[in-house]
Amino acid sequence: MGWMSWAAFVLVTCAAAEPQPSGWPLTEEERAHVLKPEHERRPGREANQHKPELWPVVPSAGSWGGTSWLDTHANLVKVVQAAKGPVDVLLVGDSITIQWGESWKKHFPDLEAVNIGIGGDKTQNVLWRLDHGGVEGLQPKAIVLMIGNNNMFFTPETGIGAAALGIQMCVKNLRERFPAAAIVVAKILPAHAPGHRFYEDIKKTNLALDPLKLESDPKLRVLDLWSDFTNADGTLKAGLFTPDNIHLTPAGYAVYAEKLKPVLRRITP
Repeated sequence: MGWMSWAAFVLVTCAAAEPQPSGWPLTEEERAHVLKPEHERRPGREANQHKPELWPVVPSAGSWGGTSWLDTHANLVKVVQAAKGPVDVLLVGDSITIQWGESWKKHFPDLEAVNIGIGGDKTQNVLWRLDHGGVEGLQPKAIVLMIGNNNMFFTPETGIGAAALGIQMCVKNLRERFPAAAIVVAKILPAHAPGHRFYEDIKKTNLALDPLKLESDPKLRVLDLWSDFTNADGTLKAGLFTPDNIHLTPAGYAVYAEKLKPVLRRITP
């Protein structure tokens, strides 16, 4: 199914489920909707149907319980509104993105960045944020997207292909909003260890991105960091990950930065 036909299918299938498909601030109806537990808002739920293959590609607000996820998004909207206009880099993703922190300033002191990472986010959560004020008014020269790790919790139900399509949907959304921006898509970093389902599904999802030919966009580059973060036997390199074997240490961000620098230099004027 082509991109436009797939997007149309998603729109027709799921439009009725979202009271306010786009825009910020939220209506009271939309706010009440997104404060329901995320599993109650999954595509098909309103018709009592199970459609896990749509979860990664249909915009859906995240949930940590209560209002905390939505409050975090609202705070990031304020950050974006304060930074309206030109910015060097827009960072989009989950906890690995938001935790750039001081490492970004250290390794990219001359690049002003707006960071809209939210811990625990999946592709569908990023899509929802992009549609609900998450980047409104920004004019980024470059965008760095890394998303998909948290989709691995659900690949036994959604399948690998759907997770890869979720990443593609994020790319398409960003490209539509920022036609002139350079985009870097960082493939999902390894996590845990060879043989662990997460590790193997991340590897499969990264491979599933290749046939999608994201780099047919001349202003987009795919950054594959797998070999930089793993040893010859596939195990994670010591010192680059925190004890959870998911998040990065400052040394890990240093490796990420060194691989990102030449890509940003090549695709930004």
